[in-house]
Amino acid sequence: MAKIEVPHTAYFDRYCQTLGSGGSLLASVDADGRPNAMTIGWALLGVVWRRPICAVFVRPSRYTYGCIETTGDFTVNVPPPELAEQVLFCGTESGRDRDKFAECDLTPTPGRKVRSPGIEECWITHECVVVQKTDVVPEHFAPEIIDMLYAGGDFHRVYFGQIVASYADVEALKQA
Repeated sequence: MAKIEVPHTAYFDRYCQTLGSGGSLLASVDADGRPNAMTIGWALLGVVWRRPICAVFVRPSRYTYGCIETTGDFTVNVPPPELAEQVLFCGTESGRDRDKFAECDLTPTPGRKVRSPGIEECWITHECVVVQKTDVVPEHFAPEIIDMLYAGGDFHRVYFGQIVASYADVEALKQA
């Protein structure tokens, strides 16, 4: 796929649609530079602190948590529907135990402005540098959210990533 730089707001509808229907892929690297992909279904895209921001939610128990803590960056990649099985795999297996890129036949592409890779097979990539991180405060949740999503604890850390580059396979998106 030939990807060109696009505004971070381009294809916002695809970004939201994918998050709500199977998820996108957050990519990072570990301390040894090994790429890892994790499925995300929760993310925010907007403007905070006068900067384009992509906020992602990662539990401390996840392998990706340590990767982002190490590098201070990540990418969010919007996959086409035909990658549904790979997205499911990346959301159910751990990068501690598996090489998800190899097992899913995904191609890491060098980040243009970050250490973390993009994913060649995905339509859209947002490269993000962490400018703020915060842990959710359990006491501030509505009780039904705790019961539904946090019965076992393991509350998310929210990473606010400044989007420093966005690129897309415009031709593939036109045909979709």
